[in-house]
Amino acid sequence: MRAALYGVLGTDLTQIHGLGPSLALKLVAECGTDLRAWKTAKHFTSWLCLAPGNKISGGKLLSSKTRRSSSRAAALLRLAATTIGRSDTALGAFYRRLSARIGKQKAVTATARKIAVLFYNAIRHGMTYQDQGAAAYDERHRQRVLANLQRRAKTLGYALAPVLPEPAVS
Repeated sequence: MRAALYGVLGTDLTQIHGLGPSLALKLVAECGTDLRAWKTAKHFTSWLCLAPGNKISGGKLLSSKTRRSSSRAAALLRLAATTIGRSDTALGAFYRRLSARIGKQKAVTATARKIAVLFYNAIRHGMTYQDQGAAAYDERHRQRVLANLQRRAKTLGYALAPVLPEPAVS
């Protein structure tokens, strides 16, 4: 099945973690092989109801919940997101970080959206997915947080210095 999918699409969708051959085949059956109907991945995720629907009135954000959907493709992507949460991949680390912060349901939707973007880019632009692993993702996230903290401290007139480990006293 994997070789047949590669022959039809020209790209290997099973490289995206969470998408096995049968799930990739079901997604292709739901969405098709020609994704030119959607200009960008943002349009595609909005069609799947995986993008936040920002309701704004008077410049104030009233709600940013995602719309309810009966789309089978969105359900398949959510299924892939829940299974990826237990894996030792960058997407799994993303899911675990979000689920600790905002809850499992929202983390599933956000991870499903990320998988949908990878699916769109693989089919539409022929991009291949290379996973760096959970450790690389965690280190990249740590560096981002550290840079943000340093920037915020600088705007307040402070400078951050790393804490050096104290020598062991015998």
